[in-house]
Amino acid sequence: MRADRVQQRVLGPGRSVTVEVPATSANVGPGFDCFGLALDWRERVNLAVIDDGYRIEVSGEGAAELPRDETHLIIRAVLVGLADLGVRAPGLWLGCRNTIPHGRGLGSSSAAIVAGLLAAAGLAEVPAIPEWLLGHANAIEGHPDNVAAAIYGGFVLAYEGRAGVTVAQGQIHPSIGAALFIPNTSVATEVARGLLPEMVPHVEAAANSARAALLVHALASEPDLLYDASCDWLHQGYRETAMPRSYELMKSLRGQGHAAMISGAGPSVLVLGTRTDLAVLQDQQVAGFSLRLSEIGAGASIIDAGIIDAGDVSGPADQTVMETPRAGASLEAPTRSGQLRRPASQTSQVTKTHI
Repeated sequence: MRADRVQQRVLGPGRSVTVEVPATSANVGPGFDCFGLALDWRERVNLAVIDDGYRIEVSGEGAAELPRDETHLIIRAVLVGLADLGVRAPGLWLGCRNTIPHGRGLGSSSAAIVAGLLAAAGLAEVPAIPEWLLGHANAIEGHPDNVAAAIYGGFVLAYEGRAGVTVAQGQIHPSIGAALFIPNTSVATEVARGLLPEMVPHVEAAANSARAALLVHALASEPDLLYDASCDWLHQGYRETAMPRSYELMKSLRGQGHAAMISGAGPSVLVLGTRTDLAVLQDQQVAGFSLRLSEIGAGASIIDAGIIDAGDVSGPADQTVMETPRAGASLEAPTRSGQLRRPASQTSQVTKTHI
């Protein structure tokens, strides 16, 4: 996908793209730095080319702490993608409302990276090749599980093959859904990874390998095995000190027979099971945690690309996917609100492209 051009093509002001990306859960119990799961919880991101500079309008989760220049993670990913494609934008406008909480093990940074790279392909009007997205996203993120799930959707197994990092798509039994217990406190991924030992006992590694293999089977065809299949010896126990309340909740849920695990680097707790299994959790109140039920989600997609009036972009008040008012439910069909306003003469036909 790399453009072998000496001269970069310059995008004209007014070119725009809108993409959607899912929240994700990495590791999925025993699949440390390998397994990833896309959730039916999507964010919408709007990008447009402007005359110069960077105009970033962000609201929602973490908005106060996010940079408003080219160091914003979405903008960084856009610039990486455009440079690789031999394309340059004189300036960029970004509009989004963040709904995925930061530092909770739900793939917020991966969503930002994949959104930026996918938007770069949309702005450059080239196909969004999943392998290209994965290569760049993995280089930026440093590990492939979350970004792979965000790109491909569903359940993925990311691994280093002969041609580099690649993905095998796992199967999901149609009865399986997810529940997320999301704490009101965060844990930095770097802190959580820093607690992991250099070596683990051979017997534990062997046990973990067996459960990882069993999990692939359980997700595909035998959900009753999810409880046994979700045991882990590589990361969760070592991270207990960084998230004691989450670890206690995970053990409590497992004590009730639920396939509970730490989501990614934590501290959110993921529970997998049939919808019947998960329905009993709706009435479970846990202090300091909110509950969200979710289906398994699709991968990132370009939902709109075209030309707009470059001077007519909307404000930050209500960008992207709006949360549904139903507490504890997964997102329904996303509602567009506050998007780039198009003059009638320049309205492009909406296109939705799954990758």
